[in-house]
Amino acid sequence: MARDTIDERPIESRDDLVAWIAAGEKPADRWKMGTEHEKFPFHRADGAAVAYEGESGIRAVLEGLAARTGWEPIHDGEAIIGLADDVGGGAISLEPGGQFELSGAPVDDAHATAAELDRHLADVKAVADPLGLGFSGLGTSPVWSMAETPVMPKSRYRIMMNYMPKVGTRGLDMMFRTSTVQVNVDYGSEADMAAKMRVGLALQPIATALFAASPLLDGKPTGFLSTRSAIWLDTDADRTGMLPQAFEPGFGYADYVEWALDVPMYFVKRGATYHDVTGTTFRRFMAGALADRIPGVVPEMGDWTNHVGTLFPEVRLKRYIEMRGSDCGPRSHVPAMPALWGGLLYDAEALEAVSRLIADWTAEERRALRETAPRLALATPFRASTLREVAREVLAIAREGLKRRRRIDPTSGRDETVHLEVLDEIVASGKTFAERLLADFAANGGDAAAILRATEM
Repeated sequence: MARDTIDERPIESRDDLVAWIAAGEKPADRWKMGTEHEKFPFHRADGAAVAYEGESGIRAVLEGLAARTGWEPIHDGEAIIGLADDVGGGAISLEPGGQFELSGAPVDDAHATAAELDRHLADVKAVADPLGLGFSGLGTSPVWSMAETPVMPKSRYRIMMNYMPKVGTRGLDMMFRTSTVQVNVDYGSEADMAAKMRVGLALQPIATALFAASPLLDGKPTGFLSTRSAIWLDTDADRTGMLPQAFEPGFGYADYVEWALDVPMYFVKRGATYHDVTGTTFRRFMAGALADRIPGVVPEMGDWTNHVGTLFPEVRLKRYIEMRGSDCGPRSHVPAMPALWGGLLYDAEALEAVSRLIADWTAEERRALRETAPRLALATPFRASTLREVAREVLAIAREGLKRRRRIDPTSGRDETVHLEVLDEIVASGKTFAERLLADFAANGGDAAAILRATEM
C-alpha cells in the first residue's frame, strides 16, 4: 500500500461499511485488472541486502525514479517511502524489509500488465544499474537473516513489528522476508462478488502451487516450495486464512464486514501521527473503546479503509477483490497472474465452469489443500489425483475464457493465452520454478547468493 487513506466522513453505522464495499460494483465493460508485485533489492557485488540510507540505498533509488518518471514522492515524516503516478494510477511502495512494490494501474488486460511491467523494470534498471543494485523475483529472500534485513522507515511498520510476535511465530518473517505477486479484479454485483470470492479462495492453493518460487531461507532449503505461503500459516490467525464463511449460502458484503469488524486493528492515523491501537477491534472502536486513549477521535471512513487494508486472508475484499496466494517469481509470472484470473473470472462461461469444478469441495478439503500446497505444490494429493491435474483443468478453463475475451496484443497479434504459456509448461513438466531453483542450488554447491543474482528481474 503506497498511501494510507484520509477520509474524514464519520461512520454512522455498519450500513456505511457495507455500502463502502457495495460502491465497488462496476458493469462488466468497466472491469479492469491491477497487478502488484514485490521484489528484493540486493547489491550485485556480494548479494547483500540494501539499506534505506546511503549512496546506493533505497532512498537513492526512489529519488532517482522520481526524477526519471515524474511520479509524486510519498513521505512518512522526512523519509520518502514511495511514489504515486497521480495521472495513470500506479504507485511504488516499500514493504517492511525493503521489498520494492509496483502497484500497477488498473488496466484492460494482461498485455497491458506486461507492457507496464516492462516500463517499470526499465526505469528501475536505469536507476539501479549505476548504483550496483539488482532486484530479485523470489517469494522469500534466500540469503539474509532477520538481523541482516533492513527496516524501512514507515510508522505503521513499527506498530506491526511490535504486535506480530504476540499473535504468531512467523509474522516478522512475513513482513521482512517475503514477496508476492497478486492481481486485483472487479465485481459487478453482490452475487458476482460472492462467486468470485469462492472461486478465488478455493483455487488459491492451486495458484500457490503454480507460482511456487520460495524454497530457500537463511541460505538453505526450507522443505517447502512456497516458504512464503507456509509463513502465512502462522502469522496472525485473526486476519488470515481461507474465509470459510464465504462458502455459506447467501454470503454477501455484510458477512465480510461482520468478520472484519472483529479483527483487531493496528493503528488509527490522525494527521501525520499513527496511534497504536493494537488489540482493539473495529467493532469496539465504533462502540467508543478508544475515547479515553485518543480524545476526540471518532471512527471515520478513512479508518475503515485503512483497517480493511490490514486484513490478510488468501482473498481480500475491498472495493475490488485481491488474489493473494502466490509467490513473486520471474518476469513471466507477473502477467501470468492477470491472465489466469482474468480468464477464470472475467468470462461468464469460465466462471460458471470453474464454479462447478469447486462446488462439491468440502471445507476440510480446502483447508488441507491450503496447508499442504506450500510444501508439495503440484504434487499435493487431492481425492484420487493431485493438484497438478486440477491445475491442468483450471488452466484449460482459463484458456477458453481468454479466447472468448479476444483481447489481442497489437504487436504480437496474440490473445492473452500467450501469458499462460509459462504456467502450461510448469503443469506439463510437473516442475515448479521452486523445484528448478533447488536443482540450481544443488548444482552450484549451495550458493544462495548465486540464486539471488540468477533470479534478477
